[in-house]
Amino acid sequence: MTAPDLAALAHDIKLWAAELGFDQVGITDTDLAAHEPLLADWLEKGYHGEMEYMARHGMMRTRPQELLPGTLRVISVRMNYLPEQAAIARVLSDPDKGYISRYALGRDYHKVLRGRLKKLADRIAEQAQELVARPFVDSAPILERPLAAKAGIGWVGKHSLLLNRQQGSFFFLGELLVNLPLPVDAPVEEGCGKCVACITTCPTGAIVAPYVVDARRCISYLTIELDGPIPEPLRPLLGNRIYGCDDCQLICPWNRFADASREPDFAARDDLHAPELLALFAWSEAHFLKMTEGSPIRRIGHRRWLRNIAVALGNAPASEQIIQALEQKRETADELVREHIDWALAQQRQGLARADRKTERLIRVVDKGMPDHAR
Repeated sequence: MTAPDLAALAHDIKLWAAELGFDQVGITDTDLAAHEPLLADWLEKGYHGEMEYMARHGMMRTRPQELLPGTLRVISVRMNYLPEQAAIARVLSDPDKGYISRYALGRDYHKVLRGRLKKLADRIAEQAQELVARPFVDSAPILERPLAAKAGIGWVGKHSLLLNRQQGSFFFLGELLVNLPLPVDAPVEEGCGKCVACITTCPTGAIVAPYVVDARRCISYLTIELDGPIPEPLRPLLGNRIYGCDDCQLICPWNRFADASREPDFAARDDLHAPELLALFAWSEAHFLKMTEGSPIRRIGHRRWLRNIAVALGNAPASEQIIQALEQKRETADELVREHIDWALAQQRQGLARADRKTERLIRVVDKGMPDHAR
């Protein structure tokens, strides 16, 4: 194909992508050499925790051409996911409800974006028979955020997420690797400036330096990726977050401009939007699988689901109802869940004891001030 042909094709690709529901498209080359020492240092410090897959492929993450030999360009796409009426503040401020990261309230994004990227590849192949393409959606060793930044989708913020001036960060990313020398887009100017709001607001201090996240402290890692016990010192900091965390995004000034998603598949499911913790804790494994069918939440399994909710119940206001639910679930729980239930029970009982002592003090103060005939 000639240079004008490739330029026209790149223009058409962006039109087709918009028709498929993508909110933005950019094209970049495969050169991520500048990120190799950063990735190596991050892995060497163990910031990936138990995510062994992050180190399994060495520096392949910075070399897209090794994923698909012959790759010359990466078509990077984004799709907004913030649901209408996200109710973020309302749920986070109610300790009896469970907070689920807003990206996980609808259908599994992997399936949605991958299907659309395959359709985009089919459209391109109609115009370029020599096309060799492969789609990826958070499913392969590839540094999608630096690629998206090079493609002009946004810039990598200090919380390590991609930021866009018009849409903040509430969006998914996907990539289509192609063997066509399409014209590339220019990166955009970084817009974080001196702002460190995401760093200071992180509940567990996981953003250890600008652009560097220690996953071992990140609530998203602790509630989703971590298979074993959540470190006890971090449990009180989780609050009512039972699947993921959005705090670093919520505080970001750029997210004032985030639009709700136009994609029906990302609409919030009623049972996950503002759920009561006790209701979720009562789900059997069969009910959990039914309610999370087609959802990214299913990947953590019922066991970790109960572990996370037990921690949230331990952080909830003390109540006999919660204690009763914890004790009942403990009878059938495995060792991992039982450990977190025991921690939650200790928190709840301490809370009730404090409430009793406060009531006793109040009674004594009132009694002391009352006349004898009124006692």
